[in-house]
Amino acid sequence: MTSPSLLPLPTHPAAHRPGVDDPDWTAMARILVVRPDNVGDVIMTVPALRALRAAAPQARLELLASPAGAAAAPLIPELDDVVVASVSWQRLPGAGTAEDPDPDAELVATLAARDYDAAVVLTSFSQSPWPAAALCRRAGIGVRIGTSKEFGGDALTHWVPAPPDGGHQVDRALDVLAAVGVPPCGTDLAVAVPAPPPARPAGRYVVVAPGASCSSRRWSPERFATTGRGLAERGWTVVVTGTAKEADLVQRAAADVPGVVEVIGELDLGGLAALLAGADAVVVNNSGGAHLADAVGTPVVELFAGTEEVAQYAPRTVPAEVLTRPVGCSPCRQLVCPFDQECLDIAPQRVVDAVVRLAVPREHAPSS
Repeated sequence: MTSPSLLPLPTHPAAHRPGVDDPDWTAMARILVVRPDNVGDVIMTVPALRALRAAAPQARLELLASPAGAAAAPLIPELDDVVVASVSWQRLPGAGTAEDPDPDAELVATLAARDYDAAVVLTSFSQSPWPAAALCRRAGIGVRIGTSKEFGGDALTHWVPAPPDGGHQVDRALDVLAAVGVPPCGTDLAVAVPAPPPARPAGRYVVVAPGASCSSRRWSPERFATTGRGLAERGWTVVVTGTAKEADLVQRAAADVPGVVEVIGELDLGGLAALLAGADAVVVNNSGGAHLADAVGTPVVELFAGTEEVAQYAPRTVPAEVLTRPVGCSPCRQLVCPFDQECLDIAPQRVVDAVVRLAVPREHAPSS
């Protein structure tokens, strides 16, 4: 008799049975992908969108995105449209919705009017698909797909047990789709790149992007400036870029860098994509800029804070070096570091050396 400890674990009776009750993708007219996160998260859905487009070429493929993440939608050819919403389950407590008994009611009506055949809810390992699934059920979407460790009832019609936590976000999304009959079509990131912006230098350059969505992810702007001076000494023009809100950060990161070009608040995401596409390399925090550079084919040197796990988010399409320091408090997922950002205690010379190793020449190699 076989020992119970050697038998395969039984699946939950509510779990989706791959190949048995997969949706009929070829019969669908409209599919919604739910990923109301930041720009980088949306860019990492591109391989999943590519797979869905191949499985259901006849369908309209649409994205439910946050106001921030929606900026990436025009760069993704697989998408036909985007629904922009600040959903309740992604807001921090105290964001002004506690007194509203149904903060997503307008979104439910919007989705219901669009008459989707299916919704695919994509999440990171620490997020739950169940709030989005319940909303999609209210909107009358008949097929609702997502992955989670915990059982949440019938809000999902196709509940895929969660893959291991440590997997890359691209692989996580593809694993969900593979379980419901959508084979992958590659894991590389790719976006459409518009014409180069006027701010793009004529010669060889490296882009430095010192911003990030929260302070815990930002390497010191003074260290960025020291890095920029080291790159300028090696013959590169250094372009320091950021949004209008990041003007002070950009100016500090550009301080005393010879020949520096500051691009502050001049570019939308498409313009930034074009700027990155022409660079020899990009120096960036763990932010959307790292994934955008990965998607346009430019090598990445990434200063990775201990807020997340490197293996889940690291660039994989292009040559990249992810610089971080192991710390006991990682992954912390804090917006503000309560310590001294020991995870980002990286010497600027290490960054300069990494750029020298990775940079892809566009014209002539800079002097050593």
